[in-house]
Parts: sequence; structure tokens; C-alpha cells
Amino acid sequence: MSVTGTQAPGSSGTGAPPPRVRQQARDALVLMGFSLGVSLLCAALLLLARLGER
Repeated sequence: MSVTGTQAPGSSGTGAPPPRVRQQARDALVLMGFSLGVSLLCAALLLLARLGER
């Protein structure tokens, strides 16, 4: 998945430097960890609901 900016390359508009690759990698890992946590929580809830039917 890629995100396309709406501004011309090289003009950030805010004067702030673009995020570093290391920061982007950290953000991606945080997002994947959050996704894993939500998935495990959903799986646990479904398992508990299934076991509760018995």
C-alpha cells in the first residue's frame, strides 16, 4: 500500500523535514503490533463465545 502526497516533491508546506526511514519503520512496527493485538483479542473473544455455547 502506498500513499501519494498532494504537494509537489520537495515542498512540505510546514517547513518540517520529512520523517526518517527509521521513524517510518518504527511507526509501521507499532501499527503491525496493534493489528496483531486486535486480531488476537478478536480470536480470544470468538473462542470464549464458542466455548460458552457448550
